[in-house]
Amino acid sequence: MVARKPRYRAIAAIDPEALASFQAGIRKRYSDEQILAELRACAERLGRSPTMKEFAADPETKVHPQTVIEHFGTWNAAKRAAGLVPRRFATREELVGLLRKLGDELGRTPTARDIDERRGTMPSKSLYWHTFGSLSNALREAGFDVAVGEERLERAVEQGAALARRLGRLPKFGDWQEARRADESMLTEWQVYRMFDSRRGAWSTFQYLVRERLVDEGTAVAPDGSVG
Repeated sequence: MVARKPRYRAIAAIDPEALASFQAGIRKRYSDEQILAELRACAERLGRSPTMKEFAADPETKVHPQTVIEHFGTWNAAKRAAGLVPRRFATREELVGLLRKLGDELGRTPTARDIDERRGTMPSKSLYWHTFGSLSNALREAGFDVAVGEERLERAVEQGAALARRLGRLPKFGDWQEARRADESMLTEWQVYRMFDSRRGAWSTFQYLVRERLVDEGTAVAPDGSVG
């Protein structure tokens, strides 16, 4: 096949070797470590692992996303090299490995709060829930012992978030009773209530956990409990 000639004379006149030398020089303006430092700094400012669009829009970033890709091959490869987690393409094995690494760092089983406090270098809780069904399942797959009570509470909060989305508000005790009659796979309202030792404000404490789950997953919850 005959190579297609460039449409413009100025382009056709470029010396390929001179162009290659120039492009190599441009790429060397930033070392790999400088680029990785830029990625980490951007993640720190954002509070999460940046997308290409977010990185390009960061006024304090000096490197163009295309330069990052030229150095590392792909955007996600660069983020992995920087110790950041690709937000949309983390594999099951990567997620489990990050939990184990966090457990080694903490010297104990990681919690949802531990994950929240490491935004940018850890995936979101919601990614674990969507990939494994629950954070407890993810922790078990990573080799951690998870108490049955913790698993039950996780299940209750997940069911509460799903019910809140259907109702358009945080579920009340009566809402749960009615939903349980239609779906026996749900925990009973009293099983949920007793997790909080039947103390005063037990149900509102449960509603608070449901609200936190919804907000973490990107669902707006108004002060009156209505769910957007």
